[in-house]
Amino acid sequence: MTSLATTQRSLADPSVHHPLWPPLTEGCPITSTDEVAYPLDVDYAYDEVPADLFARPAAHGLERWSPLLPPLAAPGLGEGNTPLVELPDGVWVKDESRNPTWSHKDRLNRVAISAAVASGALGVVVSSSGNHGAAAAAYAARAGLPCAVFTAPDAPPAVASHLRAYGATVLTVPYESVRPLMRRIVDELGFQNVSSVTDTAHTGHPFGPEGYKTIAYEIALDLGRAPAAVHVPTGYGELLFGVAKGFQELVRLGVTDSVPRLYATEPAAAGALTEALRAGAPVARVPVGPTTAYAIDCEVSSYRGVLAVRATGGAARTVTDAQMASARAELAAQGLWCETSAAAGLAGLRAHGPREDEGPVVCVVTSSGYKDVATGRDTHAPTAADWATIEASLKEARGR
Repeated sequence: MTSLATTQRSLADPSVHHPLWPPLTEGCPITSTDEVAYPLDVDYAYDEVPADLFARPAAHGLERWSPLLPPLAAPGLGEGNTPLVELPDGVWVKDESRNPTWSHKDRLNRVAISAAVASGALGVVVSSSGNHGAAAAAYAARAGLPCAVFTAPDAPPAVASHLRAYGATVLTVPYESVRPLMRRIVDELGFQNVSSVTDTAHTGHPFGPEGYKTIAYEIALDLGRAPAAVHVPTGYGELLFGVAKGFQELVRLGVTDSVPRLYATEPAAAGALTEALRAGAPVARVPVGPTTAYAIDCEVSSYRGVLAVRATGGAARTVTDAQMASARAELAAQGLWCETSAAAGLAGLRAHGPREDEGPVVCVVTSSGYKDVATGRDTHAPTAADWATIEASLKEARGR
């Protein structure tokens, strides 16, 4: 199936359009200001979308949705088509840990790495604490492109091993040096950045969030309708924006008749989107305190998040580490093991009052428990090899 993507348009002023190529990874050159680098969006020839697109069988691989994505020039890894799991109280969990590198970032990188391939980039560069870097490295390897990943010195111990397994070059430098070095890699070596190189706001890759739209498509098809609300762990807001756009497209194409409220959940140690909405500003910068939710502890927000919340009538909320740990334990008790950041959506739902939504409620779980900071650090004493000890342990477990 052929992509129906037509142009890039400014999110600050949707009437401002740019050609589809090359991807404008540093924000809109017309509408951006000294204070805010405004990101771009991708527009499509919606009137040419095949009438049966949403009637076709579910399938792994974003090729399933090619008409509503930028050209997929890079080969995939069977990303997407993740399960929707119902909890005992009727809340649904969209489990993105089932993707090839165990996180939602595979959807973004299938699209962003494709853009790098199609535009003739000589490699890709990304700044990431874990999930984004792993996905970029995997899809770059699949496409035959070198990948440079700037990662934090306090990232989980397994991150560097995960990245190097795909052949990525892992770079650990002081935080203030990351963006200047990324820009040099882009300008002097011909790499394409698939995260963000702007200082005044998070712009990110203009094509990347398009991959996240497919989460909305899958949720609507699995439920047979749009849910009433979707709760999303939020860092820079790209996932939030992509899911919102996907549901908006479903209404535009007549597949569903409503757009759910989107609730962004951030760690209380940060909360840049929450602050931007409170202040009525396009973006905000906040100090970041200690938190185990390292994957979403962002000091600066993106205009994408503001648009997603406002357009859907949702809200941005913060949760504590303890609330995320409780949600993580709740999910684990149902057989779903995720990292702390990934449980933020459910934590937001549980922490901010009873449900008042008429219809299904979905919480997106973004990544596997293998990605957590604490994973693999605990040690356990050997179990005594006598029946009395083993029997007592199992009876105790049975009684919980």
